[in-house]
Amino acid sequence: MKEITAIIRRDKVTETKQALVDIGYPSLTIQSVDGRGKQKGTMHTDMDSDNFITAVKLTPTPSTYALEHTLPKVALFVPKKMLTIVVPDDVVSTLVKAIIKVNQKGMYGDGKVFVSPIEGALRVRTGEKDGEAIT
Repeated sequence: MKEITAIIRRDKVTETKQALVDIGYPSLTIQSVDGRGKQKGTMHTDMDSDNFITAVKLTPTPSTYALEHTLPKVALFVPKKMLTIVVPDDVVSTLVKAIIKVNQKGMYGDGKVFVSPIEGALRVRTGEKDGEAIT
């Protein structure tokens, strides 16, 4: 078993959920998260060839720590959604490809996908273990 954790743009959640349903894996957990990558929360606007703004990104939220303390520069975090799904080993590649297909725009902030091993699972209601507990 593997755990797939995908951190994606908030506007891509519905499309990503539908892609997972289409593959046959509708069960997942979604959390709202704030974070930043190499750009340290810097936001970018999309401009066309004539320098007209075609998309404006939302302003990131300053961290609570930054608001309560004096910092030389406000630490910015970008709101994202984190999807978590536990699946059998043989479908990991298929699900990761589907997540990437929906979310890849070729721009900063497209997200990250992590795959981690799961040692075991237990369904609380029935006591089912491992593979039976994740289906």
